[in-house]
Amino acid sequence: MHEVRFSGFGGQGIVRCALITGKALAMYDDKYATMTQSFGPEARGGACSSQLVVSESRVQYPYVTEPGVLVALSQDAYNKYEPQLRDGGILIYEENLVKPIGDTGRTQVYPAPVTRFAEELGNRLFANLVTLGVFTAITRIVTPDAMKKALPGLVPDRFLPVNIKAFDRGYEYGLELLERHPLARGVAP
Repeated sequence: MHEVRFSGFGGQGIVRCALITGKALAMYDDKYATMTQSFGPEARGGACSSQLVVSESRVQYPYVTEPGVLVALSQDAYNKYEPQLRDGGILIYEENLVKPIGDTGRTQVYPAPVTRFAEELGNRLFANLVTLGVFTAITRIVTPDAMKKALPGLVPDRFLPVNIKAFDRGYEYGLELLERHPLARGVAP
């Protein structure tokens, strides 16, 4: 079983990250997944998180208790959720928006410039798909093929090609991160 938390601020596509991943797992990777979400009263800019519990069999308890993977796209999200990350867990963070505090030696750490990559593709709104690419490459919880199949219906049709390109950019970068960190397992606990 895997417990995953995507976190950031409203407007970064945090909830959509979990929706896409959950759909990919349940419909195309033959796994079970439950998704929950939380966000502040602000529509954009407020704290936001979405959680997935992933299993090979039916999920008995749908809430994340001790995530093995944390994706943090804002400093506030990192500050709030990093202490809950399981020892040996995977931390993926937006390297231009998050500065880790204290000792990160208890986790596998993967910084990624997802917003910059999205801007290079034409719009920072694609950062969530870049993030999903990095997440897919590093955690191996879900296959890249399943993630791409899950996109129709969850991203606007007219932006589907660029969203796939954003995912691929993130996936390639995630593979590069794994090559640079040969001691990291790259598989979610």
